[in-house]
Amino acid sequence: MLRLGSLYPSKFLAFACTAVVALGVFEPTVVRAAENDSIRIAVEGAFPPFNYVDSNNQLQGFDVDIAKALCETAKLKCEFVIQEWTAMIPNLLDNNYDAIISSMSMSAERRQKVAFTQKYYDSPTVFIARKNDDIAGTSPDDLKKLRLGVTAATSQESYAKKFYSAVATTVFQASPDLYKGLADGRVDIILEDKLAVYDWLANTKAGGCCAFKGEDIKNTEYFGDGAGIAVRPSDKELLDKLNAALEEIEANDTYDTINAKYFPFSIR
Repeated sequence: MLRLGSLYPSKFLAFACTAVVALGVFEPTVVRAAENDSIRIAVEGAFPPFNYVDSNNQLQGFDVDIAKALCETAKLKCEFVIQEWTAMIPNLLDNNYDAIISSMSMSAERRQKVAFTQKYYDSPTVFIARKNDDIAGTSPDDLKKLRLGVTAATSQESYAKKFYSAVATTVFQASPDLYKGLADGRVDIILEDKLAVYDWLANTKAGGCCAFKGEDIKNTEYFGDGAGIAVRPSDKELLDKLNAALEEIEANDTYDTINAKYFPFSIR
């Protein structure tokens, strides 16, 4: 699906969030706004620095901060729910929550099931390998004798199944497990969202083992046109509110301030 940071900068403290426990482990954070409209937002909580749970059991990350800004701007009362990744869309469609703000790429397959806002960030997919391994390239032929790793129920898994079906592939349940698998040598190379893995590579001791391999991969069929916020197709009013709020935070300095908190470059 990157890991920095403390709480929101002081200018955003008006969100008045409190940490609470969801789905049996964490209670949702509630973001209160001026009006009474209330929605539940699903976040995986295991995809740093986009979304993760800190040592105080509080949700943090780029996705979370963007969601809080959107809720305040749209005057929505928002509650966060920790949701395991593979059940994200099914549980949205079953009305267990109202929106997904969790670095979900807008692939053609997902667009058939949910409605997406405009993109709120974009990132290519890339291969990552250990620095000392002699890997000639990243074509299916180059990798045919290697072990590839991907994360379950991601666009990268679908892409690997289609174009790297002859390569022995291990599917990990979450991105931290994927990265550990590469560092530990359980796989030789992984396929991952570039922004997601950037923090692990740049800011962790374990990530020092590894580096990007080959060119960026952009494929709109599998990776869509960036990450969007998913809602049920019938929830057009909510979709319009979120799109309007997204336009507003991008037009003022809110989005750029959140961006700068996590990345030294723009991810729009």
